[in-house]
Amino acid sequence: MLNHRRVLHILGVVLLILAAAQLIPILWCLEGSEPAALRAFLIGSTTTASLGLVLRFMGSREGDLYRREGVLIVVGAWFLSSVTGAIPYFASGIVPNVIDALFESTSGFTTTGASILTDIEGSGRPLLFWRSLTQWLGGIGIIVLFVALLSELGPGARFLFKLEVPGPKAEIMHDRVQDTALALGRIYLALSFALATILLFSGLSLFDALTHAFSTLSTGGFSPYGNSVGQFGPFVQIVILIFMLAAGVNFSLYFAVLRNRNLKSLRDRELQIYLGLAFLSTLVIALDISLLVEKQEPASRVLLDSAFQVVSILTTTGFATADFSNWPTFSQSLLIGLMVIGGCAGSTAGGAKIIRGMIGWRAVMREVRMTFSPNSIIAVAIDGKSVPEDSVRSVVALLVLWLLSWGVGTLLLSVGDHGIATAASASVATLSNIGPGLGPVGPEGNFAFFASWQKMVMIFLMWLGRLEFFALLSIFQLRFWRL
Repeated sequence: MLNHRRVLHILGVVLLILAAAQLIPILWCLEGSEPAALRAFLIGSTTTASLGLVLRFMGSREGDLYRREGVLIVVGAWFLSSVTGAIPYFASGIVPNVIDALFESTSGFTTTGASILTDIEGSGRPLLFWRSLTQWLGGIGIIVLFVALLSELGPGARFLFKLEVPGPKAEIMHDRVQDTALALGRIYLALSFALATILLFSGLSLFDALTHAFSTLSTGGFSPYGNSVGQFGPFVQIVILIFMLAAGVNFSLYFAVLRNRNLKSLRDRELQIYLGLAFLSTLVIALDISLLVEKQEPASRVLLDSAFQVVSILTTTGFATADFSNWPTFSQSLLIGLMVIGGCAGSTAGGAKIIRGMIGWRAVMREVRMTFSPNSIIAVAIDGKSVPEDSVRSVVALLVLWLLSWGVGTLLLSVGDHGIATAASASVATLSNIGPGLGPVGPEGNFAFFASWQKMVMIFLMWLGRLEFFALLSIFQLRFWRL
């Protein structure tokens, strides 16, 4: 029997954590005269805390958590985070439309980085800090944070963790899942602190250092500036590029290196392909730009812009130092491909994930071989280890769902004659949790021009991409709700 009261109790605790988080941006209200922002965050925090207390009162600590409860908690946590996180945007008057406020909040928590704001700098520091903070919370995963803080979850904690850190390589590194969540949290916090410190010593203000550190390690991409990281000089861009690349790596590899005190764990096939893709794509795009772009910039600038955009897109961060929608068609097409691929499993990056592409390709090659050798017994192997057949089926199903969702999203977003490039790139940008696309939704544009119902489509795509389909889609099946 589905333990509804246990689910409500846990969701109530999640909301109380989010209510406390909404008080943090108030510190920036004290910096200047921001009465509207102060009121907005007090309203948001009070409303979120009240709802959390109601859910805790309606719920119960009794009973264990199993798969269905885990699915409801994960889906419910992301839905409630997006809804309550939208309150400060709406209450401040900066985003007067409810759907727009929900879009901006969902984009933050899912680390997408797509925005409807047309005047970013004019939004005020408290709200801009909240945008980046939501991405940082979403990057580590609200549920991973929750699992790390609470030890009362029982057998459901392991399933909650796997739902929040999905993928074939989302391994449990400790016997106690709480220890695993804490280990990942410490690595995430250490990288965030290191980047913020370096940015501070590079001459950035505390506000700029924190907001960009939050958005970099979460691979979210929200920046308090309209021209994104192009606001800063080459050194800062290179630092952020390196940390974006680090955020796209499977965090369990960092743990393995620290635990074993050697670099053998980095001999990982997915990591090698990830780094190889970044390197080769940078060279190809730099060459393409050098040959075809009339207004030629210095070779060092072309190489840095190419590397930055490749890493930003591959890790689904979405920061920009150049408007790549003006680049040659081949370079744009290659970037679209990188949007689909995404980073490594177990990282904060979005996309289909490299490991899934590896498994899917080897499953296809196995079927090709079976056409002329039907009696062969062929295992799909990664790094010399056989991948269980249920994992292969899951990967193939997810890739099919991913492509189908991209196609349907493109079809719906093309209504209104927005153009196929705009619709397709907006669909993949929200589904892969990247942010910028091509044309009007490029680095120098935004998503404000879409109709409200199309923004709801993109909100759903962001949730699909962040939850990686199965958990979200399962709640729409009648069998899920049967006692």
